Amino acid sequence: MSTSFSVLNRSELVSRLRSEPLDVLVIGGGVTGAGILLDAQTRGMKVGLVEMQDFAAGTSSRSTKLVHGGLRYLKQFEIELVAEVGTERAIVYENAPHVTTPLWMILPIVQRGTYGMFMSSIGLYMYDRLAQVKDSERRTMLSKEEALELEPLLSPDSLRGAGKYVEYRTDDARLTLEILKEAVEQGAMALNYTKADTLVYQNGKVSGASLTDLLTGETYTVSARKVVNATGPWVDELRTLDKSKNGKSLHLTKGVHVVIDHSRFPLRHPVYYDVPDGRMVFAIPREGKAYVGTTDTNYHGDPKNPRTTKRDRDYLVDCVNHMFPSVHLTDADIESFWAGVRPLIHEDGKAPSEISRRDEVFVSKSGLVTIAGGKLTGYRKMADKVVSLVASQLSSEYGQSYPDCLTEHVTLSGGKFGGSQAMPAYLTERIAEGTALGLLEEEASRLVMRYGTNIGTLYDIIRERADEASEFGLSREVYAALVYGIEHEMLVTPSDFFIRRTGAMFFHIHWVRKWQDPVVKYMAHCFRWSEEQTTEYIDELAWQIATATEAVDEEL
Repeated sequence: MSTSFSVLNRSELVSRLRSEPLDVLVIGGGVTGAGILLDAQTRGMKVGLVEMQDFAAGTSSRSTKLVHGGLRYLKQFEIELVAEVGTERAIVYENAPHVTTPLWMILPIVQRGTYGMFMSSIGLYMYDRLAQVKDSERRTMLSKEEALELEPLLSPDSLRGAGKYVEYRTDDARLTLEILKEAVEQGAMALNYTKADTLVYQNGKVSGASLTDLLTGETYTVSARKVVNATGPWVDELRTLDKSKNGKSLHLTKGVHVVIDHSRFPLRHPVYYDVPDGRMVFAIPREGKAYVGTTDTNYHGDPKNPRTTKRDRDYLVDCVNHMFPSVHLTDADIESFWAGVRPLIHEDGKAPSEISRRDEVFVSKSGLVTIAGGKLTGYRKMADKVVSLVASQLSSEYGQSYPDCLTEHVTLSGGKFGGSQAMPAYLTERIAEGTALGLLEEEASRLVMRYGTNIGTLYDIIRERADEASEFGLSREVYAALVYGIEHEMLVTPSDFFIRRTGAMFFHIHWVRKWQDPVVKYMAHCFRWSEEQTTEYIDELAWQIATATEAVDEEL
C-alpha cells in the first residue's frame, strides 16, 4: 500500500506510522537514510523514515554536487574507495540519468602542483581502471596549447598541460528526493518535519522512538524491531540519547561553495585544480553559472545553520583568481553561496582535508544501528551494508529471510527512460510537448531535465489547471513545479520549494526574488495558513535568502 507523497495526506501517513509496527525505522532523511529506506523496502521489509527538517536539508543538499569517482582518494592511497565509488557512479547514472550529467573535467598540470605530467597520466590511468570507466570516457592527456584551447581562462603562466577525464555532476537534493519517492511508490513511509525526541526500549533493546510532528506539535510513538540512526551530522546526538556514544566520534568540517554568473566567469568546462595552500578545488559550470568549492575547515557550530563567512568567500575568490587570473573576480561578483557540514569520523592529528571519507557502521548494546561518514556517491553501498546487517539480525531473531540487495537495478522516480541511452530522444520529444502547452523552450527544458519521466504529471497540471496559475500571478512553469511539489514531493514550506525542490536559491537567486511573493500567496491559499503562519514562512524564506547572499564576519 502506498500513500500519495504529499503533506495533504500527512495525517493519514502519521496514522499508519502510529498503528503499523515496523521492521525498520530509519531516522534521518538525507541521501543515506533515503537509500536505506529504498533498499529495505525492495527487500520486503516494512519500513518508515522520519526527518526533523526537510528531506536533504542537511549535508545532502550542500555538497559539491558531484557523483564522482574519487580521484582525490587515489592521492590518499584509498584504492578500494576509488574502485567502489567509481562502480557506484555508473549505477547511479543508469538509475537516475535525469539527475546525473557526465562532464569532461580538466585537471591542469602546473609548476609545483600536486601532480606532474607523468604522475597525472599514471594516476588517471589507474583511476580509469579502478573506477571501471567506460571506454568512451577514458582519460586523455593534453598539451598546454590543447588545454588552453579547451579552456582559455586557465592561467598560461604556470600551465604545463592537463589531463581530461569524466566526472558526473548531479543535483544532490533532487537525487535524495527521487530515491525517497521511489521507496514511497513501492510502499515505504516517509515524513519530514518529524523529530525523534527519545528512543523507546523493551528489555534493554531499542524498540522504536517517540516522535514529535513539528508542524502540528503532536507527539506519538512508533514501534520498530530495528532502529537505524542515519542522521549525518547528528548521529552522535542520537548515540548520546542511546547512552552509546563511546569509542569513535564524529568530526564535523564545513564546506562552502560560491556561485558566479557566466557573464563574469565564462567557464567552458569543469576544472579540478591546485590552490596555493596545497588543497584542490572544483570550478564547475551549471545553468548559466559557475560554482567553485569547496573550503574544508573544522566546524563546531550548529550543524543546522552553517554560515558562509567573509573569509570563506574571499578564500574562494582568491582560488578563482589564482587559476583564472584574467577573470579578476571580486566579492561583489558572488551571486550566492551555500555552506554544508561534512560528518566525518574523527582521526587524531589529521587536518580536515586529510580525514577519510569512508563510512562505518556501529551497533550499540541496545541494538541501535548507526551509519556514519561516507560520500554521496556511495549512498547505495552504504544502504546495502546497513540493510544486510539488519536483515541478518531479523533472520536470526525472528526467523524471517530477505534477499540480497536489489537496488542496483531499481530505476529511481523520474528515471524510467529504459536506460540512459534512451533519454536524449525522450527529452527532445517532451520539450516539444511543453512548448505546445505554452511554455518557453527554456522553461520546458528546465522542467523535463529536473523531473525526467515524471514530466507527464506536470504537463497534466498545466493542461487542467492553468487558469489557477494566472489567478495567483504564477507562470505555468512555476505553477506546475509548485503544485507537483505539494502533491507529490512532500513540499511543506516556501524554502523547501526554492532550495531543495528547484535548487533556485543557490543557482538562480533572482528567480527566487521574482517569484517568492506569488509562491507564498499560493501556498497560503492551498494550506489555509493563518496570517501568523504566513508571516513566519515569509520571515524564514527571507532568512534563507540572507544566508545564501550575505557573508558574515565570523561563524556565530
